[in-house]
Amino acid sequence: MSKHGKAYRENKNGIEDRFHTVEEAFEILKGLKKPKFTESMDIAIRLNVDPKYPDQMVRGTIVLPHGTGKKKVVLVIATGEKQKEAEEAGADFVGGEEMAEKIQKEGWTDFDVLVAAPDMMGKLGRLGKVLGPKGLMPSPKAGTVTFNIKEAVAEIKKGRIEYKVDKTGIINTSIGKASFEPVQLTENTKELMSAIVKGRPASVKGKFVESVFVSSTMSPSVKLDIQQFEKN
Repeated sequence: MSKHGKAYRENKNGIEDRFHTVEEAFEILKGLKKPKFTESMDIAIRLNVDPKYPDQMVRGTIVLPHGTGKKKVVLVIATGEKQKEAEEAGADFVGGEEMAEKIQKEGWTDFDVLVAAPDMMGKLGRLGKVLGPKGLMPSPKAGTVTFNIKEAVAEIKKGRIEYKVDKTGIINTSIGKASFEPVQLTENTKELMSAIVKGRPASVKGKFVESVFVSSTMSPSVKLDIQQFEKN
């Protein structure tokens, strides 16, 4: 089994084994030794849900107050005026059926998000084998199948993220970059947690949020006091 490097072990020793407020956690992470690249700041949220039951699936989208720090490449597949809306909103690639053919024939996936007008989904159904494994298939629940193309593209460019509980009951997502100020990371985290708590399934009894950890790409994790989110 591989062992952690010296920097990781030193960083681990610098983190108190206790629960922290969001503000404390990011002050700690910002003070750790860092690699030469700009890391992402990530969050892992364990929920008291069983995702195999549809009424306990937790997912949604949210525009983080300070974005994610990552510029997302957006493809829009639509027709007519919707293509013009996409271009005005800043979409990187815009087209119609020819874009679907490009994906199917060339396996082209040089984009981070695909937004499609509902009337184009009939053309995209056959692309599941290409888009599905990469998490690029648009869906109404993710807000990427919509006639409101302009708003969808604008929100994605501003830092909209999709969160979804996995089969183990955990939501993993990025909430910014290590270059962000602690206050920015704190506000992003609180906004995300507020959305998740408000989306608590009615069928869940007892405690909803079981644990929350934040970390940078290469750092040990810092555990958060979940009581600060239960007040939302």
